[in-house]
Amino acid sequence: MDCHIYGVAFLLLLCRTSALPDNPLPRTTLSSTTAGTSSSGTSTGINSNSVLVALLDSHYTELAELVEKAFLLQTLEDVIGHHNITILAPRNEAIDRLVDPEFKQFLLEPRNLPSLQSILLYHIIPSRLHSRTLSQQASHLTLTGEQLQLPVGSLSDPNVILRPDGVIHGINQLLIPRSVQQDYNRHRSLADISAVLPTGAPDVDPRTHRLKKLAPPVPLGAPPVLPIYVAMAPGPNLSPAPAPGPGSGKHHFDGHNQVKDFIQTLLLYGGYNELADILVNLTSLATEMGRLVSEGYVLTVLAPNDEAMAKLTTDQLSEPGAPEQIMYYHMIPEYQTEESMYNAVRRFGKIKYDTLRLPHKVVAKEADGSVKFRSGEGSAYLFDPDIYTDGRISVQGIDAVLFPLEENVPAAEVMPADKKPSTVTRHTKLRRG
Repeated sequence: MDCHIYGVAFLLLLCRTSALPDNPLPRTTLSSTTAGTSSSGTSTGINSNSVLVALLDSHYTELAELVEKAFLLQTLEDVIGHHNITILAPRNEAIDRLVDPEFKQFLLEPRNLPSLQSILLYHIIPSRLHSRTLSQQASHLTLTGEQLQLPVGSLSDPNVILRPDGVIHGINQLLIPRSVQQDYNRHRSLADISAVLPTGAPDVDPRTHRLKKLAPPVPLGAPPVLPIYVAMAPGPNLSPAPAPGPGSGKHHFDGHNQVKDFIQTLLLYGGYNELADILVNLTSLATEMGRLVSEGYVLTVLAPNDEAMAKLTTDQLSEPGAPEQIMYYHMIPEYQTEESMYNAVRRFGKIKYDTLRLPHKVVAKEADGSVKFRSGEGSAYLFDPDIYTDGRISVQGIDAVLFPLEENVPAAEVMPADKKPSTVTRHTKLRRG
């Protein structure tokens, strides 16, 4: 009989052993897994009685705000799911007033997020420590992996918040780990500042008023970067321009790129978009100017600004070839800058410049300390000097659109062809002596 009883008990024990899982989970992990499953698998089961919720709702608002800015809520939830924690919470005054403003600004910069996370995790110990245990032990291991030595007298509010999964102690200063201090010192040193090394004054090209690009250093004994015939080719700085005219010269000047650069400068300068639109879209003047510059010509463009171009009527632009004729009258086949024009009108009083709209000329004179083109209602002042100067093309901004003299004559004053003007006889008086 006893043998049968022992046999049945052995079979029952064998069945229970085979029903158990091979790797049983710890108690804390199993409970957290169950809680996470009940909340659709998105949280670790932190309840309203958690020490983390108590920290966010406490009067340690500065610390709670920094925890949110450092994106540490999910990390702390995972830690609480496995350990009880002890939080050393600095008072608001310790963070707001006692911390150096420059150091606080360093922590709040987005690129220094790891330093902010390190300094916050340095205030959290992955075990439950009451005030007596906290004072007796010399050092404590924090979540950053560094040992914390609590300064004497820094514990101001012991056991201020008690929860089942942790405890919060109030301290009167912000604890800074050595790694964050080293990052801050490296930030303040000159080695970590990404600034331009102090060099001499930049070398500016006098023709284009732009910074010259420094050539890369060539090692000793290396062949020259440019072929010798390219280095000896005549250019604006080495020889005069070739004789103008179609087919003359060897096109040493890249006129098309220069015109493209000058139009791009107009767009970047601002206020001359209408002129650039006429040169590129409405007419083929940009291509013609590039061909002229390539053949050795130099040009000075009197560029009306957008306000002046907006005053043009539809009748003035609708006739065939009207935009080209207007622009031809604003192009001088000379290279003039604002300084050369002003010196000329100051010395000679009135200067007549040839234009590409032959045989018309534009008259310039000195007025109000500037250069004034034409006189009367159709006059224009040199408004924006030297917008673009590269030794071949010069662009001078003016505040009005210029027209030749005969185009400004009112229609009422033009006499019909069949009517002859009346002859007036003058009696000249003889002067004595």
